[in-house]
Amino acid sequence: QLSGHQKMTESFLSHFREVYLPPAMRPLNKSLVKGDKWKDVDGAQERRRSFLYGFCKKYNSQKKLRTHLVHVVSRIYVEDRHKILYCEVPKAGCSNWKRVLMVLNGLAMSAHNISHDDVHYGKHLKKLDSYDLEGIYTRLNTYTKTIFVRDPVERLVSAFRDKFEHPNSYYHPVFGKAIIKKYRQNANEEALKTGSGVKFKEFIQYLLDSHRPVGMDIHWEQVSKLCYPCLINYDFIGKFETLEEDANYFLQLVGAPAELRFPNFKDRHSSDERTNAEVVRQYLKELSKQERQLTYDFYYLDYLMFNYTSP
Repeated sequence: QLSGHQKMTESFLSHFREVYLPPAMRPLNKSLVKGDKWKDVDGAQERRRSFLYGFCKKYNSQKKLRTHLVHVVSRIYVEDRHKILYCEVPKAGCSNWKRVLMVLNGLAMSAHNISHDDVHYGKHLKKLDSYDLEGIYTRLNTYTKTIFVRDPVERLVSAFRDKFEHPNSYYHPVFGKAIIKKYRQNANEEALKTGSGVKFKEFIQYLLDSHRPVGMDIHWEQVSKLCYPCLINYDFIGKFETLEEDANYFLQLVGAPAELRFPNFKDRHSSDERTNAEVVRQYLKELSKQERQLTYDFYYLDYLMFNYTSP
């Protein structure tokens, strides 16, 4: 049964390769956008699209698609009413994006009264890999595909703060215990037992270790491996740094209800200072010069394809 599925996927992929390598940049349909207020946002959008297209054409011209299609689309959420595909990048506004998709899909009246657990564990939204190959292919070619990204090291620090500096019943016992055991000399019994109190330097040692004691996690995985921006030609590239204006412009593009606005509240740990460039600087001070360079190298592709300045 598996080999039959594999054959079907392979025949499908032969067509997929032609369409997506290198991806064709199709013009955005702006017929639903009203007024001139979006002129600057639109200009920034076209520059990002053009930059990524140029990068992918240069980088990807000799590449073969070796990844299983279902894996390529496994992070993409589907909203059929407004024909949206949204690739989830954790720590780049994804919780509020999922809330918006739920409202667009008629699953909630407002984005403001959907809890964190409902967003992430409620299974309300469909993912693209849940459709058959024809359903995947049709949506990739006809829906508006969007991705929202963030400065890679800022995203990394945000993930560390969220998962390791607050009580967490998953990340401490699964990642924390393994990290402390491997990278902390003379770790005490309490730390080894609970996995709490991981230091940023220890976390970076884990990240850069080719023999990690535990696997990768979507919260710090590279965007190039989460969303495959050079295999799937995203129509809209939003940035966390301009999240609200980008998101609200996108909602105009897809014909969302006029009263729907992208929520700006912080999903969790609302009393904490948001992770910004100054906060990142304090964390990077804990690392050696070599560790800082290797961390940048780890996210090098993400820095390049989304035109972020090295920290």
